[in-house]
Amino acid sequence: MAVKSPCIDLCVFDGKTGWCEGCGRTRQETQAWRKLSPYHRKETERALPARLKTLNGRK
Repeated sequence: MAVKSPCIDLCVFDGKTGWCEGCGRTRQETQAWRKLSPYHRKETERALPARLKTLNGRK
């Protein structure tokens, strides 16, 4: 079964935070996404809107 990813194919990582400007995940989170437990994927997904808001607020 495929694991749904928040990736939007805009993989540009912010140098200060390390978050992807497209989806908000870190490089480590993107690389480990399929191996993360459902709990940890959901935990990460909950953090993404705030991360993206932070990134967008700095531009």
